[in-house]
Amino acid sequence: MRRGGPVLGRWLVRAPPVLWLGVFFLVPFAITVKISLSTPVTAQPPYRPVLDWSAGIAGWRAFFEGLELTNYAMLAADSLYWEATLSSLAYAAGATAILVLIGTPMALAMARASARTQPLLVALVVVPFWTSFLIRVYAWIAILKPEGLLNAALLKFGLLVQPLEILNTPLAVMIGLTYAYLPFLVLPLYAVMSRLDTALPEAAADLGASRSRIFFSITLPLAMPGLVAGALLCFIPMVGEFIIPDLLGGSETLMLGRMLWIEFFSNRDWPIASAVAVLLLILVVGPVVIFRGAEEQREEALR
Repeated sequence: MRRGGPVLGRWLVRAPPVLWLGVFFLVPFAITVKISLSTPVTAQPPYRPVLDWSAGIAGWRAFFEGLELTNYAMLAADSLYWEATLSSLAYAAGATAILVLIGTPMALAMARASARTQPLLVALVVVPFWTSFLIRVYAWIAILKPEGLLNAALLKFGLLVQPLEILNTPLAVMIGLTYAYLPFLVLPLYAVMSRLDTALPEAAADLGASRSRIFFSITLPLAMPGLVAGALLCFIPMVGEFIIPDLLGGSETLMLGRMLWIEFFSNRDWPIASAVAVLLLILVVGPVVIFRGAEEQREEALR
């Protein structure tokens, strides 16, 4: 009886998240994989095979015989999807690098601020979330367009002779990604840096270490888990971003999120779109698996 209680308790604790993942992740993912193995048709639903429950075993046999890997072969053979994949990774990696360069000193300044100032600084980072993401992206259109606020200010101060063409360029996409995802890097990094032992930098300073030496030898290594977590929180959704490249990058911007939209709603090719979605999931799961492996190795080394 004593052993059964704790075991039952553990299962009751684990059951809700397992059920949640099963219903809202595994089942939709299995449906997406099935559609990615289907053939597009002009019908409803716009793919085949469709399982005929009334046919019994014969229906199941016909269902599995109709599944094929043609869509994945098409993705591998078509250079457009390769370009979209590489472009998505390049945009996400570049924006993540910029976020690390901007967000790290921000998080450090927040962590070193006084106890009374820190809540205000955190609130300022969180305030953009109070406004719709779509509205904030539309605001950047008003800022970056040729007759927008940025060009008007630069022309007024005599820094430009003619307006800059920023909107519908890769630069506009990078600006939008950096702005939208900056809080996702700053907040976890601040959470780690605010808990660091302040005695370590003080001891290093007493021993003659410079500020840069203290940061790169003590602060940054100790804050690395928060930095990696924040970078992954930014990189993963940016790979599949749709709104920012569509509104700020224009029709020439190639990213997997836009390819998904085009295949689903313009071409009505659900199987190809599902194959792109599976590819996207593989791309975003990879960094998480690598991070988890590195974390496990680090924990084993500390033991």
